[in-house]
Amino acid sequence: MANNKNQIRINIVNQSAFPLPAYATEGASGMDLRANIEAPVSLGTLERQLIPTGLFMEIPLGYEAQIRPRSGLAAKQGLTCLNTPGTIDADYRGEIKVILVNLSNETQTIQPGDRIAQMVIQQVEQIQWQPVEALSETLRGAGGFGHTGKN
Repeated sequence: MANNKNQIRINIVNQSAFPLPAYATEGASGMDLRANIEAPVSLGTLERQLIPTGLFMEIPLGYEAQIRPRSGLAAKQGLTCLNTPGTIDADYRGEIKVILVNLSNETQTIQPGDRIAQMVIQQVEQIQWQPVEALSETLRGAGGFGHTGKN
């Protein structure tokens, strides 16, 4: 994999028995997170559970970590993440945990070390509100969900 000179460095503590998250390919956006559990965890249909990863990070100001489902896990086993994407703020120092839910019709089992989610590091902006009396007009206007203002 090519080394990107613009990579940011993030301090990480790994209290799991598994390797650090890593990009699988040069073009990958996310890194897989693994279940840091001592014994298998079974999730019944529509059951959810907070799964630890054993990872603690020091994300720089101006960045966040997003926790997202793994597409293969969702497609093959019906396991996905709740609160997606989950946001880990720059000032959070606790353990990264993943809220998994079983949307399949069968009990699903998570084994120690299973890849359960992916993490994407994103740059974020903080804004300052500018109170005004009215907003500018657009063709769409107040057209809501699924409405583009076109017939």
